[in-house]
This record gives sequence, structure tokens and C-alpha cells, in this order.
Amino acid sequence: SRRGNCHDNAVAESFFQLLKRERIKRKVYSNRAEARRDVFDYIEMFYNVKRRHSSNDQLSPVEYEKRFEKTATECLVN
Repeated sequence: SRRGNCHDNAVAESFFQLLKRERIKRKVYSNRAEARRDVFDYIEMFYNVKRRHSSNDQLSPVEYEKRFEKTATECLVN
């Protein structure tokens, strides 16, 4: 990232804001391992699979990756 570019961290900041609002602030964890499992579950089972993103043409990250892979494969074939 370039120094002074306010857009460099926008995606990461947006993700962490959502993670805190939707998951972490709603729970009290008894230990670090429980918190790690819960955050992993949020990212891998909900955020990447189901949550749609305006920056990805309203697709989930998984759907976006599938579309990108299909397009890249078609470009290689042609």
C-alpha cells in the first residue's frame, strides 16, 4: 500500500468492522480457542459463502471466484 492513500485499506477495514458488529460484539468468549473457532466459522461458513458484496457485483466471494475461474479458463481455451 502507498503511504497516504486512504483507499488502500478500505476493504479490510470494512470486513473487520462487519466482523466486529455481526459476530464479536454479540458474544462473550471463554477462551482464545473458542474465539478463533467462532471467527473461522464466521469467515468460512457465512462471510465467504453467503454474504454478497457490492464490490463483487453483488456476488459472494465464492461465487465471484468461480466466475473468475470460469472466465479465465474460457480465455485460455480461446
